[in-house]
Amino acid sequence: MVHPKIVPHVVPKPTIAVRATWAGEHRFDTGRPDGPTARFDGSARTGQNPVDALVSALATCTGIDVVDILGKRRTPPERLVVDAWAERRAEHPRRVERVRLTFTVDGQGIEIGHTQRAVALALANYCSVAATLAPAVVVETQVVVNGTAGDVIRQPGSDWSTAADEAVGS
Repeated sequence: MVHPKIVPHVVPKPTIAVRATWAGEHRFDTGRPDGPTARFDGSARTGQNPVDALVSALATCTGIDVVDILGKRRTPPERLVVDAWAERRAEHPRRVERVRLTFTVDGQGIEIGHTQRAVALALANYCSVAATLAPAVVVETQVVVNGTAGDVIRQPGSDWSTAADEAVGS
């Protein structure tokens, strides 16, 4: 009896396709080929420069995850603002070395510890941008919940897997 050859089912990796179209000087319009575009401008006069966009991507990626995590705790935020500050190397290439993210969250039943845990989980487990930047970029976070500021927490850039534990003092 001949058994048919078993071919394992291969799941292709998700891919992302974007197109950046030069718009003169240091400007590009970029986005998914059939989707909306955003203006990037090396001079930052008509749009974000690419490094600003990278830091914005980290802020929005973690912010989306924090909203989802707090929502699953049945404490959805009424307001969330993520402020980001980045430090770059002085020499070329002037890569981002450190980012501080401050999450200002307002809402009923939201606690500092739960918000710190949500931020740590977002960085360690969910945010694709954070995972892409780790371990090369040091990320520090602070939460401000209903006007009360928590401690600044240095998320372990070399080991994102311990970020959630550090945030809750384990």
